[in-house]
Amino acid sequence: MPNEKQITIFEVGPRDGLQNVKNNIATADKVGLINALSKTGLTKIEATSFVNPKWIPQLADAKEVMAQIERHKHVDYSVLTPNCVGLERAIVAKADEVSIFTSASEGFCQANLNCTIEQSFERFVPLMQKAKSAGIKVRGYISNIIECPFDGVTDPSVVAVLTKRLIDIGCYEVSLGDTLGKGDKNSVKRLMQQVIKQVSAQQLAGHFHDTYGRALENVDVCLEFGVSVFDSSIGGIGGCPYAPGAKGNVATEKLVQHVEGFGFKTGVDVDALHSIAQNLPS
Repeated sequence: MPNEKQITIFEVGPRDGLQNVKNNIATADKVGLINALSKTGLTKIEATSFVNPKWIPQLADAKEVMAQIERHKHVDYSVLTPNCVGLERAIVAKADEVSIFTSASEGFCQANLNCTIEQSFERFVPLMQKAKSAGIKVRGYISNIIECPFDGVTDPSVVAVLTKRLIDIGCYEVSLGDTLGKGDKNSVKRLMQQVIKQVSAQQLAGHFHDTYGRALENVDVCLEFGVSVFDSSIGGIGGCPYAPGAKGNVATEKLVQHVEGFGFKTGVDVDALHSIAQNLPS
């Protein structure tokens, strides 16, 4: 495994992590978490989501969070935007980049987005045009890359085709999400073999939930294919409202320790991460 490469850690805890916490978390606590993470050397932080608060009430204060965080020049603050309304709010909030999302399974797409996969891409067209006009980078997410709670095992070739479509419409990067954490080194290898035929490793990120404790081995598979960006959540917090039982993303502090153990560089202070992880809002 090559070890001279820089690994980018994309911290998603403030959004993907907190969205599944049941207790109401004060805006000040969310802001404090993001501010602390900004001082660790992280360069990518997904701060919140401009979704309808009816669906994700925990993130109803997205506007306030973005207005109150201390911005660091070396950090890109990203937000999730499901549609043009969300994008417009993100632009006003001065997000550095936005993320759009679809699923590799029809069942999950209907449950999460209330539309088909094809309809999700139809929604992306005007959003991508607006983002381009505003000079905002767009990242794509594909969920359920291994298995779906509604449709069962996912066909890797479907993931590959959707990944290329997201790149083709203008996403600079696609994050491949194992939403249920069902992936193992064999299924992730089969997936990557298909996806890498469609796009380059430099256009991909790994997003592994640690439900069965296999997230780090799945990261290792992606490293072998040349992927150098990985999503993670401080303290391993999170889950998915539409995937009961799914745990949070791989813990940021564990991911940093793991890849640096192979000699990769992250530029992130792991001691600071551990300190933050021990004092998370709940």
